[in-house]
Amino acid sequence: MTNKILLSAEVPFEMGNRRFDQIAAELFPDYSRSRLQQWIKDGKLTADEKQLRGRDKLVGGETLTLEAELEAEGTWEAEDIPLDIIFEDDHILVINKPAGLVVHPGAGNSEGTLLNALLFHCPTLKNIPRAGIVHRLDKDTSGVLVVAKTLPAQNHLVNQLQDRSMHREYEAVVQGQMTGGGVIEQPIGRHGTQRTKMAVTPMGKEAVTHYRVVKKFASHTHVRVQLETGRTHQIRVHMAHINHPLIGDATYAARTRLTKGIGAQLRETLLSFTRQALHARKLGLIHPHTEEWLEWETDLPEDFLELLAALAADEDY
Repeated sequence: MTNKILLSAEVPFEMGNRRFDQIAAELFPDYSRSRLQQWIKDGKLTADEKQLRGRDKLVGGETLTLEAELEAEGTWEAEDIPLDIIFEDDHILVINKPAGLVVHPGAGNSEGTLLNALLFHCPTLKNIPRAGIVHRLDKDTSGVLVVAKTLPAQNHLVNQLQDRSMHREYEAVVQGQMTGGGVIEQPIGRHGTQRTKMAVTPMGKEAVTHYRVVKKFASHTHVRVQLETGRTHQIRVHMAHINHPLIGDATYAARTRLTKGIGAQLRETLLSFTRQALHARKLGLIHPHTEEWLEWETDLPEDFLELLAALAADEDY
């Protein structure tokens, strides 16, 4: 896969008297506006071979020429970490992420992450922002996740996330017995005093979570959740906000609720379930190249199945 981008386009006269960067965004829609603005600033995107400013007006009839080379976006190291690949072509990569795997390097996690594994599997991803990662799953959340292998694919997928056309469905087990499904529409932002946490706050960003009951247990509920927005820790924060935190969520549940009368086996299972009971089960999107609607579904992981089995067995106890 080449790192060079060589493109040209003639500006239609009806686009005249508009900003250079606005016209470029329409003529080169495969690339984000911020990326095009940087190329204009660097002189890699020109009009009639002249370097202009993004705010300069064009009259129409000019030839825009883009000559750029993708460059490494970070200093991350490739690592031979196994990946459970569900689908792959020249444009996207869909994986089933296990619980316990950090998606992106950060403070205290400079190696051993999904990003390091992606760079080993597909070295050209070093030239794509965040190695093509367009959405994340928390370290202890398992399930399906898509990665872009090209800049145009990444821009396409980011747009789908922003216009909410990407379908993301999760399964979770929460504390307490829920009466039925519903919608949670509460803004989410950084916690006022604990900066590593998120919280429902009036100053937060819009967040919408749809949920429906799959199965009720005596003191817990298995739910299916669909995200309309994608805020950090959204499902975990919203469920805790309505007083139904996820089983095993040490961040947003004060403690594991052990109701009176539960059997010893369920008690042990609940206490030993040390991650949030959350799995990204299904992902649907428009393929960035073929424009075909595609969907992938993953099985619940073993620990999740064991948790559900223990809950069901306790019902029959």
